[in-house]
Amino acid sequence: MRKVTSATLLVGFICVFSACKEDDVISPTTLTVPETTKETNTTNSLVNNWAYDTMKDAYYWSSEMVSLSNLDVSLDPFSFFEKLIYNRETIDRFSSLTDDFEALENDFNGISKIFGLRYTIAYLDNSSTNLGLFLSQITPGSAAEAAGMKRGDVIITIDNQNITSANFSSLFSSSDTHSFGFGKLENDVWVSEGAVSVTSMVTEENPVAYSGIIDLPVSGRKLGYLLYTQFIPGSADEYDNQLRSIFADFKSNQVSELVLDLRFNGGGYISSAEVLSSLIGKNTKTSDIFYIEKWNESYESYLRSAYGSNYFNHSFLNEPNNIGNQLSRVFVLTSNSTASASELVINGLEPYMEVITVGENTYGKNLFGTLVGDEVNKSNYGIYVMLGETTNALGQSGYGTVDGITPDYYIEDNQIPYLPIGDYNETLFSQVLDILGEKTLASARLGNKTTVWRKNKFYMKEAEAKPLAKTIRTIPTATK
Repeated sequence: MRKVTSATLLVGFICVFSACKEDDVISPTTLTVPETTKETNTTNSLVNNWAYDTMKDAYYWSSEMVSLSNLDVSLDPFSFFEKLIYNRETIDRFSSLTDDFEALENDFNGISKIFGLRYTIAYLDNSSTNLGLFLSQITPGSAAEAAGMKRGDVIITIDNQNITSANFSSLFSSSDTHSFGFGKLENDVWVSEGAVSVTSMVTEENPVAYSGIIDLPVSGRKLGYLLYTQFIPGSADEYDNQLRSIFADFKSNQVSELVLDLRFNGGGYISSAEVLSSLIGKNTKTSDIFYIEKWNESYESYLRSAYGSNYFNHSFLNEPNNIGNQLSRVFVLTSNSTASASELVINGLEPYMEVITVGENTYGKNLFGTLVGDEVNKSNYGIYVMLGETTNALGQSGYGTVDGITPDYYIEDNQIPYLPIGDYNETLFSQVLDILGEKTLASARLGNKTTVWRKNKFYMKEAEAKPLAKTIRTIPTATK
């Protein structure tokens, strides 16, 4: 019921292999596909027919899809796929086709070839010409971390070239090795401050980028702080177990306030969202609903018949290190990059405790999906398909728009250079301390801070245009 593997089939995929009628949905099973060499010359029509069958079976809006007879299967697969999407601009902003399934699967599991940079792009001056990359987070274990790069650094050149809107993408994609030139602000002018050469490498991102217990300066109480960047369980659930260990520490140290920093978190596996929420929920029991699923009509009918109506209700887990009874609320730091499973956690906790959101509007994804590889043609293509939507225990799911979740305290994270996570004067955390009535402390770096106009409000991950906004859910198998 958790991680997706290439051997897991959708319920109706059996129809694809056995040519049964679309409404003749039978019990799902699994198929182990023998190791074969992937074909590189698969025709457009073969890929497009597979894509159509996949979407027609599993897609949440399958009933809205145009008939295959009205489509040109000879089209480029990416052009063809877009004709299957339901209201791309406003509703399904997430389903996608890839011609490198393995790379996307690895990325969903936090493994990719990267420098290890997450940043905000903003103009360096009023001319709106030269851009700076304001580093908001460095991936632990990455090449950038090994090179000494840190949150708060500002990149003003790449390979000795100024960064502009016109050359940004090409600069990043031109090589696996770059010289990143840093700048600092002096008298309202950005001046050079050295450079480092960094070579990208395959990195498995630990989603726990920071955790700590912070003494509140006025009350002396303890606040737990978790910066969590992606919902991934890790091999043998190592990252989920790391969360459990962190909350055990929070519990034993009598943490009474909690900051969950999800400003960089674009989603991930629902299973990890269940673990995290079950460590936080106030007085939640395993009989309490965390979230409810909605599928397309065929799946709804089959799943209700096979497993009963309770199949769609997903409860909190029994987590011994839950700290909910020590908390009266939880603070969640948000941004336009906060998406999917992150929003699921916010929405799922709200019926049980006060959730105070601080930052900017979230991305707006109340959908869950899965990755499906093209085992029919043995090609490199794959689909990230939206299977359904989620609500909380109260049936609420109103954040699935471009406006996302509007924070309780709206504050733009545009004060740069960025201060370290957990610093009393860091923009979003400072707002939390104000809400708590805690006095913030002076920082020597405050004198060099300024407000910038960001080119976009995403915390970009290297050359990424927007968060992938992923929530991974496996398809039901014969045993639940």
